Amino acid sequence: MLPFLVGSVSASAQTEVDLALVLAVDVSLSMEFEEQELQRQGFVEAFRSTEVHNAIRKGAIGRIAVMYVEWADASLQEIVVPWYVIEPPADGLKFSASLAGHSILRGRHMSISSAIDFGVLKLRESQVHASRQVIDISGDGVNNQGRMVTKARDEAIAQDITINGLPIMLKRPNPDGSGLESLDRYFRECVIGGSGAFLIPLRTRSHFAEAIREKIVREVVDLPQFQSLNQLARDDRSRCFHDPCSEEGSFC
Repeated sequence: MLPFLVGSVSASAQTEVDLALVLAVDVSLSMEFEEQELQRQGFVEAFRSTEVHNAIRKGAIGRIAVMYVEWADASLQEIVVPWYVIEPPADGLKFSASLAGHSILRGRHMSISSAIDFGVLKLRESQVHASRQVIDISGDGVNNQGRMVTKARDEAIAQDITINGLPIMLKRPNPDGSGLESLDRYFRECVIGGSGAFLIPLRTRSHFAEAIREKIVREVVDLPQFQSLNQLARDDRSRCFHDPCSEEGSFC
């Protein structure tokens, strides 16, 4: 079991938090390095922000536990910052500093299902008692390795875990018909789920920091409704396809 990084709170099996949050961040090669840097900096800035600190304070307990994970293919889920109990503002600043001090990994394929499964495992192993459990998935493509993403999602939901999404839609659709123009719909239909689940599509580099900050505030406060920064794509096609590369154990 991985140790906690703790600021003012002593972590133990009795540590109570309003939220246990796994930040699962896409580092596959489909994302340009500049985009990955913007993504990382967005999370660093979010946990420095007064908006996030104030959201944490509004909780019944006033603290949360966060883990930051980078993921790509089925074999790459790397813990960058292990479970960190945040009671603002000091712990939020320490979490940001720890995150900013790590280099960014790179991987080839995208296994959203493996990222979800890894998040479920880490929530199960956590040493906190959380009122809510959330896995936050960012990604710029569809599940193309590992088992079916809908199976991973449904098993997480059955354990009272919510999955939220940040579909990153900065590129034009590929000519091969991969359908990335409707990645937001794919995330909505195939990836996110559970109580209060939501997504924020991200279409411009200038919105990285804003989108990430707003998403974390939404997750911490657990608002009943949320106005996303962008509208969902108007596409009626279901994208929960079973890609041949997604056969369990396959490495395409």
